[in-house]
Amino acid sequence: MLDLLRQPWPWYTSGIAIATIMVLLLFFGKSFGFSSNLRTMCTIAGAGKRVKFFDFDWKTQKWNLLFLLGSVLGGVIAATLLNSGESLRLSASTISDLKEIGVQFDGQLNPAQIFGPEAMSSPMGIFILFLGGILVGFGSRYAGGCTSGHAISGLSNLQLPSLIAVVGFFAGGLIMTHYLLPLIF
Repeated sequence: MLDLLRQPWPWYTSGIAIATIMVLLLFFGKSFGFSSNLRTMCTIAGAGKRVKFFDFDWKTQKWNLLFLLGSVLGGVIAATLLNSGESLRLSASTISDLKEIGVQFDGQLNPAQIFGPEAMSSPMGIFILFLGGILVGFGSRYAGGCTSGHAISGLSNLQLPSLIAVVGFFAGGLIMTHYLLPLIF
């Protein structure tokens, strides 16, 4: 059984899982999104006493906190217990594209050049993490949700603002990948 779990699964497996979860959420009248968990955690910590935005009944969002915990736990299990130890298989063209923007492929899911301890603890790495956190936080608040909320929940509910937000997310990702990332690294 463990061998079955460790091998690469077909790409459509995640689509089936996401679709199943969305059908269940729609059936129970819930809306999915990870950024709303930050609001819930701030409310639990007492931020509602000072800021009206955080003043709501957080207990109605317990299910979303459990979903977040399960996602983090699932990632940890996949990265540790279910890790086959094999290098990531990327196409030669992707490796070439990474090389063109100055990123060396090291066989890992997250290149050490960008996500390794040295990169994360350097002054530039800390600055990029800090600035990225501010931009993601501002962007998800300004857009009324995060990528998972808009791209999965919003689009499945046929919401036009979610479609606009997702187009913006993709445009921003393309600009970052093709123009800004080569300047940074």
